[in-house]
Amino acid sequence: MNKRRYDSDKARQTIMDKAFLLFSEKGYIQTSVEDISKASGYSKGHIYYHFENKEKLFVLLAQKSMREWLAKWLEKQSAYTTATEKWYGMAMHVLYNYQTPLLKAGQELASDPKSNPESVKKLYELAVIPMGSYHSIFQDGIERGEFQDGNIEEWTALLGTWLGGLCQLTNTTQDLSKLEPLFKQAITIFLASIKKRGN
Repeated sequence: MNKRRYDSDKARQTIMDKAFLLFSEKGYIQTSVEDISKASGYSKGHIYYHFENKEKLFVLLAQKSMREWLAKWLEKQSAYTTATEKWYGMAMHVLYNYQTPLLKAGQELASDPKSNPESVKKLYELAVIPMGSYHSIFQDGIERGEFQDGNIEEWTALLGTWLGGLCQLTNTTQDLSKLEPLFKQAITIFLASIKKRGN
């Protein structure tokens, strides 16, 4: 029984690993369950048994990718001593981790009218993870006396949208370091409006 369970776990992981590579290279629409089956060495029946369908498999991979984004940020943030430093750190984290291997495939799935609305909803809900991190930094800044009291939900939506808009510029250059000044300037301008006087 343990061996059977181990084999099942191994099959699931192998399918996810191979699907990740295919979605990253070919996109969502051009990757078929047949492709995943050939690459992983497991039958389509195995894939449907573990993941039900291609959409659900992709959503699981996207959720895993966003958890990894958060884990990377949590590891980095301990190096910053103030909320202001955290914001500049977060801006760089967003800049250099926006273009994930699954990004274009996710955009394909979300814009495809044939996609299950539940799958699309789950992809959009992934934005809760970075927005939660933004909210946390603002809260930290208020508690430390760096930022004035204010509407953290509004600040999170505004700065989150601003950073998201700037991320579109990552499609126009291979050298992301050229965008660093813009991302830093966005933080400087925003924080100037919420900093407590005397800080």
